[in-house]
Amino acid sequence: MKIKQLEMGEAEALLDRVKDSTLIQEDYELIKEFVDTLILLDQALTEKNSSIKRLLKMIFGHKTEKTKNIKTGLKKKTDNRKNKVKGHGKNGADDYEGAERIQVPHSALHHCDPCPICDDGKLYRQLPGVVVRIKGAPPFQATVYEQEKLRCNICEKIFTADLPVQAGSKKYDEAASTMLAVLRYGSGLPLNRIAKLQAGMGVPLAPSTQWDITEKMADQIHPAYSELIRQGAQSDVIHNDDTIMKIQELLAENQNNTEKSSRTGIFTTGILSINDGRQIALFFTGRKHAGENMAQLLAHRKKGLDPPIQMCDALSRNFSGEFQTILSNCLVHGRRNFVDVANDFPEECLYVLETLGEVYHNDAITSEKGMTPKQRLHFHQNNSGPLMEELHHWLDKQIDNKKIEPNSSLGKAIKYMLNHWQELTLFLTVEKAPLDNNVCERSLKMAILHRKNSLFYKTEHGAYIGDMFMSLIHTCTLSKINPYLYLTALQKNSSALFKNPHLWLPWNYQENLKSS
Repeated sequence: MKIKQLEMGEAEALLDRVKDSTLIQEDYELIKEFVDTLILLDQALTEKNSSIKRLLKMIFGHKTEKTKNIKTGLKKKTDNRKNKVKGHGKNGADDYEGAERIQVPHSALHHCDPCPICDDGKLYRQLPGVVVRIKGAPPFQATVYEQEKLRCNICEKIFTADLPVQAGSKKYDEAASTMLAVLRYGSGLPLNRIAKLQAGMGVPLAPSTQWDITEKMADQIHPAYSELIRQGAQSDVIHNDDTIMKIQELLAENQNNTEKSSRTGIFTTGILSINDGRQIALFFTGRKHAGENMAQLLAHRKKGLDPPIQMCDALSRNFSGEFQTILSNCLVHGRRNFVDVANDFPEECLYVLETLGEVYHNDAITSEKGMTPKQRLHFHQNNSGPLMEELHHWLDKQIDNKKIEPNSSLGKAIKYMLNHWQELTLFLTVEKAPLDNNVCERSLKMAILHRKNSLFYKTEHGAYIGDMFMSLIHTCTLSKINPYLYLTALQKNSSALFKNPHLWLPWNYQENLKSS
């Protein structure tokens, strides 16, 4: 469709003929072109508004994508969040897993003593009363040992006092190294910010020293990362996605490289593997995109295993033909296209969003009831299958009956769903197939937090160390294991880790601590 150029005189003459009902044969084509032009301009305006909304979401983030809130916004009702019961924000004593626990016995009374109030009663232990006390301290604390020195006035021999046993042999112990890794790669604090914090606390720790400590720690524990990669490759379901990243070393190469055909992109790939409910988070940063990193991971997969289910969005760079996988696409990505244009096409978009909402409700039921993969598949086939079939028919009808312009924003959203329908509905045909890629996108927030706070990695080696620590820390979080205790244990048992890395993973290392 092209824009019709209509002169002012031609437009006035056409209006006069319409008013006098003296239309000529050529007027139909003229009116048709004029109407088509109005449709095209309306579509362009709609696309512009949608693009601006998407840009605002990219800058400020999504406020919400929940169907009920989108519906409320379209109907201009008041927000019902005021009815939501707020939490008190307090933690129970059981939440303080890392706290030191001190038993406080009664000062005057003991178990089975006679009651001091009545003559016949006896005292028996009850559940203890619990009081929590929290003290502030710098992340890194220092102790200065001043060794007394004595000098002989005749032979001038100097005698220096021995350090106490608790002083240890290392300036920076394992706990200090772990704290640095957790702050840097678990919480996204840049080295210079940690240095500023420590300087203000009177215990200085320069950024260069922090890096030396981190690099030395990585040398001690890297077999655990390699083992995570090997174990992740054996999983039944593997999620993957990309986010952009900066590495100064590679950016400098880009500036010095004059070949236009060479790759300049830099990514952090997040891969989340799921096997029998166990989740493994892996990160890879460099020039390779998600599909290439996925192929690199599957190179460690044992021969004879069935192809894994690969969950990702529909971008071609997210998968590779080098290794066979069962491809599944993210239903949330298809849904999000309708969220973006809901203000322009409220009735159509709400139908799609509410239908998908019922599918997600069904999936929640399978989780609540603890269904097996086979039971979950049958449940979705019986309950979600008819919903998706009706939705597919509705999407086809919008295009076939020309109810929606195919090149409009809504038309593009519909075509995306139809073009990837088989991959978007894999959960209706294959056991364990997930609905979306949300777990992987949540994992990538660690890399995004690092990019937001630290802006870049300096070298590829630094990016590798960041990937290793993020993978270990986030896998601990997914396994509900304290990453501080885990990383400390790896350092203290480094020699055993190198011999048998498969025994020192977040979910089994505690058993080996007891036996060592």
